Amino acid sequence: MRHRAQSRSFLERGGFCLLALVALIVVAFDVLPALRLLWAALLPGGAFNPDAMLTALSSRSAVRAAQASLETALLSTLLALPLGTAMALVLGITDLRRRRVASFLFVLSVMISPQVIALAFLHLAGPASPILNTLGFAPEAGSANPMMGRGGIILVLGLHHAPLVYVVMSAGLKRIPLAVVEAARIDGARPFRILTDHLMPLLRPHLASAALLAFVAGIGNFGIPALLGAPVNYLTLPVLIYRRLSSFGTDMIGDVSALGLLVAAIAITGVAASQVLMRRNDVQLEDDAPLRPFWLLGRARVATEIFVALVLAVTLVLPVLSLLASALVPSYGMPLSLATITLDNFVEVLARQDVTIRAFTNSLLYAGGAAGLLAGLAVPLAYGLVRLMGRARILAVSLLEIAYVLPGIVLAIACILLFLKPLPLLGFSLYATPWIILFAYLARFLSVALKPVLAGMVQVDVAQEEAAAIDGARLAQRLFGIVLPSLLPAAVAGGLMAFLLAFSELTVSALLWSAGTETIGVVLYNLEEAGLASQASAVAVVIVAVVTAAMLVLDALGRHLPAGALPWQSAMEDEAHMNREPARAPARTSVLDRLEPKAALS
Repeated sequence: MRHRAQSRSFLERGGFCLLALVALIVVAFDVLPALRLLWAALLPGGAFNPDAMLTALSSRSAVRAAQASLETALLSTLLALPLGTAMALVLGITDLRRRRVASFLFVLSVMISPQVIALAFLHLAGPASPILNTLGFAPEAGSANPMMGRGGIILVLGLHHAPLVYVVMSAGLKRIPLAVVEAARIDGARPFRILTDHLMPLLRPHLASAALLAFVAGIGNFGIPALLGAPVNYLTLPVLIYRRLSSFGTDMIGDVSALGLLVAAIAITGVAASQVLMRRNDVQLEDDAPLRPFWLLGRARVATEIFVALVLAVTLVLPVLSLLASALVPSYGMPLSLATITLDNFVEVLARQDVTIRAFTNSLLYAGGAAGLLAGLAVPLAYGLVRLMGRARILAVSLLEIAYVLPGIVLAIACILLFLKPLPLLGFSLYATPWIILFAYLARFLSVALKPVLAGMVQVDVAQEEAAAIDGARLAQRLFGIVLPSLLPAAVAGGLMAFLLAFSELTVSALLWSAGTETIGVVLYNLEEAGLASQASAVAVVIVAVVTAAMLVLDALGRHLPAGALPWQSAMEDEAHMNREPARAPARTSVLDRLEPKAALS
């Protein structure tokens, strides 16, 4: 009791500023945008008028867009769920070779922005496809591109979101105690029976959570339906919002706020249900070792490796090759050969065109600036949340995730509503300036940058700070002298994750850019809309190269980060462990006594 009293007293001294910082950020980045959106949807003109919102939601175009959003999200989830689950099981419980590489490449495919993936599949399957023309398999000239419309959107969304399912299911596997497998093997169960009778029942909440997250990601996705659906007038809700706002300007702000509120309600409901499922049915590891690969495939290993290679080929390799082939021909539609190959499109977008050069510069500045600020904020925020807020940090962390849970197009509308008019007291508006994009990036990616730092903060021993406090160290000295050196790798990793997601995003900046503040995601979309497919592909290839480089840097930092800080880290840890200690039949029994009986295991 004495120890606790001393800890509380030294932690409470000087902590008011950090608590104020947490409160300010929660209000500025999450509460205010959400309230402003609600105000615009329910109180247009300052008076409570739900009829206006109902009128906007019941229009024919809104109903059709809602149906399109729901069906593409639902059907793409049905594709992503088995694919991502199969990859998680294969890479998580078997002795497959090169699991580190496979995990990295599979997660890389979801880190590439959706509009880049959509562009790749568009150029891969159409009659003008350089790859198909080179191989002689291109559809007849003038025929419709099979990727255009409902089917193409579902296919690409499903492939793009399968790694999300993989990440959730891999995390679920890591939560299962190794003792579950050991007990089953002692009872003589074979690997397939261990999987079906013991692991899958424990993974049900993660399976449901992964399905909900894939569905929510499909509802809020803008890049894929914008490129594959808008040209054939198959509009989802985010694309309808973008069209109305870009066509009619801020006169439609009430209608698009109502539509944005509908998208937000679906997304928040899905994420909340996912969190409830995870917390209600979570498996506690206690002191036991996490699950490790136990299934020795034997002769089936080659076939399994071929399956993994095919999945990686479809989700990553073929799309990237499609972009590269389209960027290396003088104009889209020409076959790729030694006679036609050229680097002119890369020279055009990187050295000649002012707009693409400016867009690359802007994206580097906005994403890099946001990443640097978030990395700097993450340490004091994590300290305030973990050390000073007690149980209240659960509510604070949940509020901090609102801006990331909201679809990007909804957050963009909220930012427009907040900054359209001049700021009180300051007298100037952030609308149509780079600052509104920076604000949106900070709000949207704060929870991404904060996650690895929070995980690291939990592991920092409070005894070191207590000893320093007894020696007279003030809060700032403890923060910079003890906590910061421990959390610096996690803060850098969090900043890099934010940069990786912000660099080529389109969903937020599509509504916030203005002349001179174009981002590279916006320019890529505009180049494709203007029919400059080869130049758009060259931009996309550069984006893929930047994202890959950022992920490789993160991977190099991985050994200094808390466990699970990187989404592709689990398989790497498993493989490193297997290299040190081959899988063998278990001999331990003491851990079995500590397992509480679970209905799923009975």
